[in-house]
Amino acid sequence: MMEYVQERVTTLHDYGDAAPVAPTDRGAVIVPMTEREHAGLAPERTLRALEAVDPARVVVPLSASPEHVGDFRSWLSSFDLDVDLLWCSCPEIDDVLADHGLGGDAGKGRDVWLALGHAADVADYVVCHDADAKTYTDGHVPKLLAPLADDYAFTKGYYARVENRQLYGRLFRLFVSPLVRALDERVDHAFVDYLGAFRYALAGEFALTSDLARDVRAQRAFGLEIGTLGDAYAHAGFELSAQVDLGRHEHDHRAVSGPTGLSDMSEQVGRALFNALADHDVDVAFDALREDYRDAADRLVSQYAADARFNDFEYDEPGEREQVEAYASAVHAPDRDDRLPAWRDVALHPESVLDASHRGLERVLD
Repeated sequence: MMEYVQERVTTLHDYGDAAPVAPTDRGAVIVPMTEREHAGLAPERTLRALEAVDPARVVVPLSASPEHVGDFRSWLSSFDLDVDLLWCSCPEIDDVLADHGLGGDAGKGRDVWLALGHAADVADYVVCHDADAKTYTDGHVPKLLAPLADDYAFTKGYYARVENRQLYGRLFRLFVSPLVRALDERVDHAFVDYLGAFRYALAGEFALTSDLARDVRAQRAFGLEIGTLGDAYAHAGFELSAQVDLGRHEHDHRAVSGPTGLSDMSEQVGRALFNALADHDVDVAFDALREDYRDAADRLVSQYAADARFNDFEYDEPGEREQVEAYASAVHAPDRDDRLPAWRDVALHPESVLDASHRGLERVLD
């Protein structure tokens, strides 16, 4: 993909052999996992690639049952990496959080937030990414880190979600992207422009300075990726933000329906987005926005269909329009804001979280 368009945020392209010099020895890499990742092909590939990167630290916030955590720790220790395992689902961590008024629902966002505090304490820079990418390479972390050594404060990956001659990335393509377009039509606000400048706003691959990591207020489950952009805008703005070309991205796909399906995720992502908009004093007329979203999504589906025909891809246009209608119900005023606060605003010290994890591990393993 040979283009060189710059967006409102600095856009760094890979023209085929990008291998930037990066401060990997000053970076901690957060890789959230659940017990299903144990010894899986994609997580194994990720950790082997990180061996070649040799970051200062790898932090694995883990959600797992007691009967699986021992095998997980043994598996992680088989890699030539400095790994800090945070057993996020242990009662000891729940107790520490409750003691500081931070109890509540658990999920991926909470796990990453726990890891952010620790990572910001042990490294100058922090990289976050998932463990399920089938196309992960040892170039991803250096690409995300390199701009931070060039005085940027926040970087986010972007990529093509194309696999098996089909277009994926449905939650971004069919929900977030048309929703931001619809907002841009109705609202003249720099933060909306900032959201629209990112080519893949839901990318889970991002990097930030330890200073910014301490500013992140995390959604407890899904929505971390879009919510982080609200804190990045406040801390870094256009000038200190960048996005980085990570090529083509393949990972596990979710069903549309079900308790962890895309429709449920759209509710949480929408809540994260609308809370971030409220943080930046963006007024939203939700009934009108919902109709504008439908119009923007309808236009995009037609464009995706044309793109698919152009490439002789399979494309389920009626199915995509059904998804748009399912996602439209997520365009409403947020019913709550249960984000965890910024680390710099809490009395809890990250070392207390690590200690609690160690006590939990010792309890079930000794």
